Amino acid sequence: MNWDRATLVILAAFGCLTLLLTQINEVLAKVPQIIRTWRQVRDELRSGTHPGSEDRSVGVIDPSSPATDRMGTSRAPDESLAGNAES
Repeated sequence: MNWDRATLVILAAFGCLTLLLTQINEVLAKVPQIIRTWRQVRDELRSGTHPGSEDRSVGVIDPSSPATDRMGTSRAPDESLAGNAES
């Protein structure tokens, strides 16, 4: 083994070590965020609400009320779907 090869081996080893330490640093930096997110998910599952909803109460949908879209406007039920359900 000559000095050129020994130098290359040392450089490669330190390069791999630097890469490994950088990756470990990135993972450890994200651990607190992962823990906070996990706690938030557990709290949301316990409360029975959807994530991001402002209302913590569970809403009951009246089956006799007309269907509405996301904008709150009334829509008539799709007749073609009702016909397929009976077949």
